[in-house]
Amino acid sequence: MKTLRLIIALLLVGFALGVNAQVTKRDANTRGRDKDKKEGNAAITDRQQSFYEVREPSDADLQWMKVIYRSIDLTQGKNPALYYPELPNADGENLFFIIMRLLANNRISAYEYLDGREMFTDEFKINVGEMLDRFHIYYTEAKGSTAKNPLYEFENADIPSNEVLSYYIIEKWEFDTRSNQMKARVEALCPVLHRMDEWGGEAVKYPMFWVLLNDIRPYMAQQYVFTDDDNNLARYSIDDFFKLNMYSGEIYKTKNLRNLSLRQMFPEDEAYKHAQDSIEQRLRSFNQDLWVPPLEVLQARAEAEEKAREEAEGELAEGEEGAEQVEGDAAGDGDGEKVTRTTKRGSKSSSKSSDKKSSKAKAKEKKTKIKERKPKSSTQTVNTGVRSVRNRKK
Repeated sequence: MKTLRLIIALLLVGFALGVNAQVTKRDANTRGRDKDKKEGNAAITDRQQSFYEVREPSDADLQWMKVIYRSIDLTQGKNPALYYPELPNADGENLFFIIMRLLANNRISAYEYLDGREMFTDEFKINVGEMLDRFHIYYTEAKGSTAKNPLYEFENADIPSNEVLSYYIIEKWEFDTRSNQMKARVEALCPVLHRMDEWGGEAVKYPMFWVLLNDIRPYMAQQYVFTDDDNNLARYSIDDFFKLNMYSGEIYKTKNLRNLSLRQMFPEDEAYKHAQDSIEQRLRSFNQDLWVPPLEVLQARAEAEEKAREEAEGELAEGEEGAEQVEGDAAGDGDGEKVTRTTKRGSKSSSKSSDKKSSKAKAKEKKTKIKERKPKSSTQTVNTGVRSVRNRKK
């Protein structure tokens, strides 16, 4: 009996120790996840990375491509969704905070800003410490930092998130023969600092570095934002924001052989704006221009054109009638002065044309009018005869 009691006691003690170990391990895992979540750098597996990655289409499937450089102003349209909150809070953190924390923990790579000759290779990777020193961002080396794997720490107040007021993005418009559609995808983005000098004045733009969007997609997919002031529900992630092309920005450059920006090619404001609009219109209407519209659409277009033509002819006819009426009133007065009254649109121009027509008609009447000849008297005939005889004698 004593032996049985001893065995039962040992089993109970062993069970209690196992439960305590599981709870301790679970608490440790929970604390680790909370720490990663707090830092905003939860580990991403290769499988999760491949799930969010947008693969580039093969060159064999592409028939046409246009590389566009676009500037996104974070104060316009729906773009403020990438700016707020300025500091991390219960709603999360903005895009620049996500990028900086990933760089500090050596989770992603950044590349030099080369102004039109971007090369995303190991040769052009930036040194994060040198970048932080160049833009005067205070930091400290994190625990476990080595020369091969540098790690950094900084306070939220030291990250100049409020100065990043715009982003440069590289946008690729590609026509894929597999889907027979034109699609736009963002390849990379560059945060741009807007800083003023010590003496104030206009802020100067400082592009910082390029980051490949595929590298940060898994982290952007975890941060949700709201894009409408009327609906404060965060329905879209930052990854959705770029995938669905919800951003708005102006084109400042297209990839070309001379590596010139649009401002260099079109110095005048009017020509610069026209070039931007023409490029945008061509890209947006590319899919529509590929295919012949259905018969119903063609018929609707023809009817609309016919209706517009009839309206234009009706306005012209009304203008001519008004001009003729004005001419009749002026002729009845008999003062010979030209009367110009504007009855409807186009009446003034039609009155001038009617004046020309009336003057031409009067000229024709003068030409066709037969001159009346008066009969000559006999004295005149004799005199002319005598005069002619005398002239002959002479």
